[in-house]
Amino acid sequence: MLATKSIDIIDDKKAKDAILQDNWEWDEFDDSAIKSIIAICTILLILFSSGVIYIAWNNWWNDEAIGPGTFLTSRQQNYENLVGFSDLDTNLNGFGVTVCIVDSGVDLTHPDLRHQNLVGWKDFVNSRTEIYDDHGHGTSMAGIMVAKGGLNGLASNVNLLVAKALSKDGSGSDESVSNAIDWCNTNNADVISLSLGGAPGVFPSFLGGDAVESSTSEAISEGIYVVAAAGNDGEEENDEDVDSPCSVENVICVGGVGIEGEIWSGSSKGSNDFQLIPPKLSRQDPDKKPELVAPAESVPILISTNSGANEPSSATYGTASGTSAATVYVSSAIALMLQSNPNLTRNGNSGGTTEAVENVKQWIKDSCKPENNSEEHDDYYGYGLLQVQTLINRSISA
Repeated sequence: MLATKSIDIIDDKKAKDAILQDNWEWDEFDDSAIKSIIAICTILLILFSSGVIYIAWNNWWNDEAIGPGTFLTSRQQNYENLVGFSDLDTNLNGFGVTVCIVDSGVDLTHPDLRHQNLVGWKDFVNSRTEIYDDHGHGTSMAGIMVAKGGLNGLASNVNLLVAKALSKDGSGSDESVSNAIDWCNTNNADVISLSLGGAPGVFPSFLGGDAVESSTSEAISEGIYVVAAAGNDGEEENDEDVDSPCSVENVICVGGVGIEGEIWSGSSKGSNDFQLIPPKLSRQDPDKKPELVAPAESVPILISTNSGANEPSSATYGTASGTSAATVYVSSAIALMLQSNPNLTRNGNSGGTTEAVENVKQWIKDSCKPENNSEEHDDYYGYGLLQVQTLINRSISA
């Protein structure tokens, strides 16, 4: 940089040279300072840019490679939009409601479940006192309801009971499932969620067992809302009826739909007409099966990676299809309804009886979105698609 003084007015050569020397010295100083500032700024810019790049990369890595990724989070959001969870008050999270999940256990080492403190645990398969899941199905179902992290549950603040009744291979005996349901009842569950036989790899051997249906009926008589999977044999030619205990009159039986609300091809059919062999009376409203449908096709889930070893599980995610997932959507909706109207819990002023359960079933029928605006029950689609806010409003206005 040159000084702004003009040398044309300088007569004294020495003075002129001195001024030029002064100017040169200042020029040297200014140039060095500027170079230093530029160097420092360049270094800072590189460091800052590297930090921004690292943060951006780290966010992408955690979201897309480690976390569930945008495909799963978007799909979860679409399903929540479909059945109305997205429109709810943010304070509706299941607080104060006790839900019991009967399944293969739960892996609380998964990062999205490490916050969870169970209010009760019982192993009816191996009698282990530590909490675990050696199959993985129970973890996936629990995650749909209570996850916090990469995926977020639909009723994440419920008081959660978990009864392990399914073994490592996904099977369960009549006795173990029956005892698990009784345990849920004894431990003051408001809702029992039975995703049994409602997903690939889960094939309980108790189907049709008298003990399970007896325990289910007893729980309902105590005012407990029992929600069960319709089953996944909708594509089979011999699909005669929904799975047990979904067939019990006052059980809330759940079929499944895809992302557009269309019936999922695997969702089991309800056989609602009179039949002679085996003998069965025709079902009447609002107890025709299934009662309603909810998300079931490629539903985003948590995946346990430790096979029950109680070693830290990776933050792993995926999708699963089956009426198991649809069951948890409805169980979560019932939990939010009970939070909104505590009188309907088993210890509430209006709860604790079979009549209370029957009333809620009528409200489910009234609040569902029917298929193609039909007023008739459909043997696959039930009374319609779950609509959470409408159900809650119906319960409050009753």
